[in-house]
Amino acid sequence: MDYTLESSSASGRLKRRVSPIVLRENKYGYLFLMPWLIGFFGLFLGPALASLYFSFTRYNVLSPATWIGPGNYVRMFTQDNLFYTSLVRTLYFTGLSVPLGVLGSMALAILLNMEVRGKVLYRTLFFMPSLVPLVSAVVLWLWLLNPDWGIVNNALRSMGVSPPSWFGDRRWALPSLAMVGLWGSVGGTRMIIFLAGLQGIPAEMYDAAHIDGAGAWNRIRHITLPLLSPTIFFNTVLAIIGSLQAFQGAFVATEGGPAYATWVFGMHIYKHAFDYWNMGYGSALAWFFAIVIIALTIMQQRLSTKWVYYYGE
Repeated sequence: MDYTLESSSASGRLKRRVSPIVLRENKYGYLFLMPWLIGFFGLFLGPALASLYFSFTRYNVLSPATWIGPGNYVRMFTQDNLFYTSLVRTLYFTGLSVPLGVLGSMALAILLNMEVRGKVLYRTLFFMPSLVPLVSAVVLWLWLLNPDWGIVNNALRSMGVSPPSWFGDRRWALPSLAMVGLWGSVGGTRMIIFLAGLQGIPAEMYDAAHIDGAGAWNRIRHITLPLLSPTIFFNTVLAIIGSLQAFQGAFVATEGGPAYATWVFGMHIYKHAFDYWNMGYGSALAWFFAIVIIALTIMQQRLSTKWVYYYGE
């Protein structure tokens, strides 16, 4: 009993002796966290909560906000002629770019994961377009796809094909934006993530399948795709979120034209908030769209349990 009491006393003295060191370490930890905390509360959480309040007001920045309750949301669903069309165009753009982008990145990763000569050079060449800023890429492709003297149209004419007007044609403007986005993203970070996922698959599985007589396609189908499914899911979620937030390309290339053909939802928010100075209504549009993105992400998470396979579980 005396020994226990003595040990407890020694432990208490040790804690009292260590506590100033721990407090000093905590102080430095919070000090290093301070830039992130300032950025989070000052540049994200604060503006987000402010925009939530403004979404229930009539606010044009120049005069004080006037509370109107759910008026902006009622207007959104009943009076805004471009609300539904911009939402449909955004979903159409997502449907174009996400499947092609994810499949293209995965195919490139599978090819570049093979033991071929010059593999590092190929990886570098495919990754380089992703380093080009989107605005610069759009300007470049506006020049390449110029209907009068663009290189692409001249090449098509030389082959006897009548080229479209690309960004100047209502039917081709949104697919052209998707094409520009794919050029810059297929070989970028998404491909690197797929490469990391492929390199995490045990080589013994491929060796065993090869001994059993499985061909290349069967190895991809029964080994690569199931074990790569968590990576496919992760990249798909990020690709959908990114494509739903499309704005820069449409703004630089066409400013929503021609005839609202590229008027995506991000453009709709921007125009109301910063061109028409309808900051209250723009905030309501932004919060509605945030809820849509969150709902789609939750839905994907729940559906993933039916097809995503986690190795080792």
